[in-house]
Amino acid sequence: MPKKSSKPNRSYQIADQIQRDLTELIARELKDPRVGMVTVNAVEVTPDYAHAKVFFSILVGDAQETEDALNQAAGFLRNHLFKRLHIHTVPTLHFHFDRTTERAADMNALIAKAVSSRSKDD
Repeated sequence: MPKKSSKPNRSYQIADQIQRDLTELIARELKDPRVGMVTVNAVEVTPDYAHAKVFFSILVGDAQETEDALNQAAGFLRNHLFKRLHIHTVPTLHFHFDRTTERAADMNALIAKAVSSRSKDD
C-alpha cells in the first residue's frame, strides 16, 4: 500500500506556526486601538488549508469589539502571513473570542464557594 505523501502532523505544524506568527503580528503590526493585549490560544486549520479559526482571549477590553477589529484586520494579517509562511495556500482567518478562561474562572469560583459552604456545615 503506498504511503500518503502528506504528513498527518503537517496541519498541526502549520496551525502552530500561524499561532506564533499571529501573536507577533498582532502585537507589533496591528495599530487598531480596539485591539489591546490579545493572547492567541489556538488555531484550527481546515484540511485544505483554506480557512483557519483563530481562538483568542483578552485581559481587558470588550471581547466583541476586539473580535470585530481582528476580523476586519484579517486580510492585513493574512497578507503578512504570506510573507512569513512557506506554504502554497495561506488560510482565510476567522477570529473567535475564546471563553475557556472565563468559564474556568467561573468554575473555580463555584468550587471555592461549595468548599467554603461545606466547611461551615462541618
